[in-house]
Amino acid sequence: MYIIKIKGKAKIPDYVQLRDDNFTLIAYFRTDRPERALDKCGLADKTTQILEKVSQIPFGKMVKLEL
Repeated sequence: MYIIKIKGKAKIPDYVQLRDDNFTLIAYFRTDRPERALDKCGLADKTTQILEKVSQIPFGKMVKLEL
């Protein structure tokens, strides 16, 4: 699974994309409200791990996420 953090502009907030190994979009959520999107894709139990990684990575860089 891969994760990328996208910087928002003006009124558009920052977003995070989670993609599988084929780069298919799994989840797309705002950095301040990840719970609902992660629950929908079945990753609610991994929320804390994902948010830790989100806080560590720079904007615009895709990173491999090992859960």
